[in-house]
Amino acid sequence: MGPDPENLNRLRWQCRRGLLELDVLLERFLERHHDQLQGERLSSFQALLNFSDNDLWDLVRARTDCRDARLAEVVQWLRDCRGGSSPQ
Repeated sequence: MGPDPENLNRLRWQCRRGLLELDVLLERFLERHHDQLQGERLSSFQALLNFSDNDLWDLVRARTDCRDARLAEVVQWLRDCRGGSSPQ
């Protein structure tokens, strides 16, 4: 089901970043996965949004390893969103 519309709008606002590539990626991620963001997945995504732009970008680009198993699934979803076009 995902977050309610008010919380989804709040997440969209938190996804606005100074790093354009990350901003685009997070927008794409929300388009693809917002329905799946609930419970632990939502908490994980919110935790990732607290990372600095550079730290999050390095994590998404696999320049750094995800050392927190609770974040691993969402990090992988973010990495998968780097591919480009959204599914139909």
